[in-house]
Amino acid sequence: MSARKVVIIGAAGRDFHNFNTVYRDNPAYEIVAFTAAQIPDIDGRKYPAELAGTLYPDGIPIYEEARLVPLIEELGVQDAVFAYSDLPYQRVMSIGAKVNAAGANFILLGPGETQIKSTKPLISVGAVRTGCGKSQTSRRIIEILMNKGLKVVAIRHPMPYGDIAVQKVQRFASLEDIDKHNCTVEEMEEYEPHVVRGNVIYAGVDYEAILRAAEDDPDGCDVVLWDGGNNDFPFYRPDLHVTVVDPHRPGHELCYYPGEVTLRMADVVVINKMDSADAAGIETVRRNITALNPNAIVIDGASTLDMDDPSMVKGKRVLVVEDGPTLTHGEMTIGAGTVAAQKFGAADFVDPRPYTVGRLRETFETYPDIGCVLPAMGYGEQQLKDLEATINNTECDAVVIGTPIDLNRIITINKPTTRVYYNLQEIGRPSLDELMDDFIRTHNLA
Repeated sequence: MSARKVVIIGAAGRDFHNFNTVYRDNPAYEIVAFTAAQIPDIDGRKYPAELAGTLYPDGIPIYEEARLVPLIEELGVQDAVFAYSDLPYQRVMSIGAKVNAAGANFILLGPGETQIKSTKPLISVGAVRTGCGKSQTSRRIIEILMNKGLKVVAIRHPMPYGDIAVQKVQRFASLEDIDKHNCTVEEMEEYEPHVVRGNVIYAGVDYEAILRAAEDDPDGCDVVLWDGGNNDFPFYRPDLHVTVVDPHRPGHELCYYPGEVTLRMADVVVINKMDSADAAGIETVRRNITALNPNAIVIDGASTLDMDDPSMVKGKRVLVVEDGPTLTHGEMTIGAGTVAAQKFGAADFVDPRPYTVGRLRETFETYPDIGCVLPAMGYGEQQLKDLEATINNTECDAVVIGTPIDLNRIITINKPTTRVYYNLQEIGRPSLDELMDDFIRTHNLA
């Protein structure tokens, strides 16, 4: 029998992992193409031969998703595998309808075939949407475990925006490592908070190779922590799975893919941002958790905020720069920077849209509902230059940096800046500290 022709519909993350775990070196299938969405400038590249296995000596081409239907027809595609995250169900099934109308099967691969088993105890952290607070939850768990004397190695959901072959396995233990790997702003936002707190984090493309490297990390490894991306379910089989929900977006836990999957499979659910959400949103989320996963342990949490210099904000006209993905495909119109600026008495929020240049102007055209904040987009050198120019063009008294990294380290800002910091704080019991004690006992880590 001839191999089934397959296209994988992705965004430079889950798509590559699904290929590596299910299709690489599998002669029953021929992957004729990847398609790409959400990530700028990835179409036109290839999944490299060095990572694609013996069946693909020339690598596998990557096309923009807009070409999906013609590709199915031109390449005789039989199966189209959907493999990226944080889309509403309507959008997912609209893509499925296009695929079916073109004659191909529409496939969603699940954890059973794509999760890899670790030799170390493994905790995974996911969420029902982008921007719920996965990373601060991951950092809180790591902090607790490190305070109990354990060595924790984090592994981050992939963001391979550079040379994919070179990014097979990446280890970050210092800011110098981040600079060495020419990380984008989005990558820095995820890696920098880990390394400055003293734990190692891995990322890259080949997640079995990454896991084995993390298990054998030269600084030691007692526990692996999977720090998920978007609202994807984990690449690894967890011994404990934590899902974060956001009462600022009540109901989204029921209607975004694969966020509902992460909620249904959770051992622990953290309701974050309860300090800034309204009671109705909290109640809706709590009710939906009970309906979907009544056996999950529920932890109430606040996203506590602090600022370097509140005097720069009080009574001032400020430009707020927020985490990019939270505003774009996360569909939030505010973030930690906005909430902190309000808390510390900002007089007015300056709209950056009249001052945008280049790729940032395109971002606002693609995501018109972002509103009166600036997403910290920096996927490449030009986008970073556009970010710097937009901030410097904006007529304001100060800039509030709500993204998790120090933007002053990578761009030159011509006006006063102050950074916002945010961490997860549990409210009452049960607490993550208690759950980590149980985890340590269960896995004989004491």
